[in-house]
Amino acid sequence: MYLRRLIENSISEALETSGVVVVAGPKFCGKTTTCLQFAKSKYILDTKPKIQFAQSDPAAILAGKAPRLIDEWQTVPDLWNQARTIVDRRKSKFGQFLFTGSSTPADMDDIFHSGAGRIVTVAMKPMSLYESLESRGSVSLASLFGGQEKVSALNEGFSASDTAFYICRGGWPLSVSVSDRRKALKVTENYFSTLFEFENSKNNEFRNKKPKILKMVLKSYARNISTEARRGRMLSDINSNDDRSLDKDTFDNYHKALVDLFIIKDIEAWNPNLRSQTAIITTPTRHFVDTSIATNALGISPEDLINDPKSFGFFFEDLAVRDLSIYSQAIGGEVRHYRDGNGLECDAVIHLKNGKYALVEIKLGGQTLINQGISSLLSLRRKITDANLAQPVFSMILTASGNAFTTSENIHVVPINMLRP
Repeated sequence: MYLRRLIENSISEALETSGVVVVAGPKFCGKTTTCLQFAKSKYILDTKPKIQFAQSDPAAILAGKAPRLIDEWQTVPDLWNQARTIVDRRKSKFGQFLFTGSSTPADMDDIFHSGAGRIVTVAMKPMSLYESLESRGSVSLASLFGGQEKVSALNEGFSASDTAFYICRGGWPLSVSVSDRRKALKVTENYFSTLFEFENSKNNEFRNKKPKILKMVLKSYARNISTEARRGRMLSDINSNDDRSLDKDTFDNYHKALVDLFIIKDIEAWNPNLRSQTAIITTPTRHFVDTSIATNALGISPEDLINDPKSFGFFFEDLAVRDLSIYSQAIGGEVRHYRDGNGLECDAVIHLKNGKYALVEIKLGGQTLINQGISSLLSLRRKITDANLAQPVFSMILTASGNAFTTSENIHVVPINMLRP
């Protein structure tokens, strides 16, 4: 059964305003299946003969009813050039092609045009809890931005153990489709085991990478998940936890590969232009496109998370950022983070294109942690007031379990399984 994806609206809008829509994201996140909801014809570059034919005559495989889907287009980079030329020649300039890709092209020298005005990219992630039908959707981000003042809903039958399972299983459609939890975790584990199999790849950038080093860098990222760890700290982490050392250039090279494969996705810092001498920390927060990659890299199970609340908090923050990013994208926004030189921080700042924004602290739950979140949000709101800047539309604490309610300080406390765009 196909489960509707929130990105469908973005794809539909892009097809109405651009000749080529590139849907980019990690392997197995559902790009092809979702794009097939729009395509009228297709060509899947999934075998060596198909790739060889496309390389010999890229214009031929672009012939077909529009929108024509080309899956894994990056294996034949010249398709970009050919599609742009075809769009220029056709009377209809919009909705001609859908390209999907699970990595960026290795040889950008084969791409001769920027695609400006003709080609647009839409980023896709694995499924959020709302898309996998595991969020009740009682609290809407759009409604909160629209002025909803209070939230109140019971959350019976859901616990932190459920959240721990969702973290380790991830939002991969194939894993989501398996109802047995033990088997669903195994499906994700199987996916992770094939993440760095590049032996048959035509992409030299990945084929020449050593899986062992990729995993070393990935493990360091996982150990520093949801932090602002700098490269030096991660290099030190690698050199103290693994049986070989890396230099800066090697780390950067392998880090780029993980970015190009849509495995890691850092969150940039938010700068509200506060008029003070306080330095704003601009180091990005280290995040994954899906938290299950991090837990599998370290061999962490749902039970491990429950038994280690401190680590659970970091991995939960990553899951929360994934869902907040998907929901924010659906309502025309993006997620950033804030931290200043005095240690004041905010885990997520949802910023819309119209300038409205919201502050979100991410906590496992329980009164002590919720109180900490309230204190941090109130401090940041006071700082924003003192700088005579526009106030956030709302402030929220996103939790791993519990009920939804609004505090006397007008801060919404919302469990992750009750949120929707």
